[in-house]
Amino acid sequence: MKLATLKDGSRDGQLVIVSRDLKTAMMADGMAPTLQRALDDWNFIGPQLQEAYERLNAGRATNTFDFDPAKCMAPLPRAFQWADGSSYVNHVELVRKARNAEMPESFWHDPLMYQGGSDDFIGPKDDIELGSEDWGIDFESEIAVITGDVPMGVKVQHAAEHIRLLMLVNDVSLRNLIPAELAKGFGFFQSKPASSFSPVAVTPDELGDAWKDGKVHLPLRSSWNGNLVGQPNAGVDMVFSFPQLITHLCKTRNARAGTIIGSGTVSNKDAAKGYSCIAEQRALEMIAHGEATTSFMKFGDSIKIEMLDKNGKSIFGAIDQSVVEIAR
Repeated sequence: MKLATLKDGSRDGQLVIVSRDLKTAMMADGMAPTLQRALDDWNFIGPQLQEAYERLNAGRATNTFDFDPAKCMAPLPRAFQWADGSSYVNHVELVRKARNAEMPESFWHDPLMYQGGSDDFIGPKDDIELGSEDWGIDFESEIAVITGDVPMGVKVQHAAEHIRLLMLVNDVSLRNLIPAELAKGFGFFQSKPASSFSPVAVTPDELGDAWKDGKVHLPLRSSWNGNLVGQPNAGVDMVFSFPQLITHLCKTRNARAGTIIGSGTVSNKDAAKGYSCIAEQRALEMIAHGEATTSFMKFGDSIKIEMLDKNGKSIFGAIDQSVVEIAR
């Protein structure tokens, strides 16, 4: 099943059901006005949405319309919780190696995770508005899951049962603000502006055999200014699966329906697969040559993030954005 949220002038938008080929859609009114409402009562509303989805794909649905990602908000325009992990430890290792910092051995068995702002996400085609190029603007291509209610202390073998939907993420980072913030010892804040998400969120079954062991075994494509700069396989070198991230999050707390958990920047040890953030490319340059030559993003730059199935069809639709200077 594929779900999206259309802009309608409200904070939470209008939930719609989207066809598998991303060409047509139908309103979910009468079932749930918003995605959060559906998540709150998933066992009752989910099957209704699934039945409508099957009718839509079979050409038996009425009142359908052309699906336009440009009219979409993030699937969850605001969420109760956004927690981003760092499952691809290769990414962390490279960035630390570039600055001659040892990586603690614990990073291989104890996930990194931070809690970001979740009250103001960006739509997949909306501009990334920022105040200065000097902040070191970077994209980060990731995958995320949306959960139902998850109880504190959930065991990893049961955590996948609570995954409702998956999305793509651009977890925008301001690299030049990060060092001073982390030096304070309280983690990211100003260096992590609003994240953006793919036009649609999909149920795990839409991924077929690419969804295995709590990982998505497909390449995640990142194109910067129209040039493909990375296509690492999201199922390769993912040290912590989504069930493991959920278990980590819920060690000491419950997670409520609508919690979003990110994978962290998708990264493969094989450098030929390219990169999912500029910081990783710069790290490789520093390791090899002693200095970074690739610059961060400038106003007017674009970033496109997309995942294709084995037949070359887009699964989530594309995050396709430009970086612009905020109007003052």
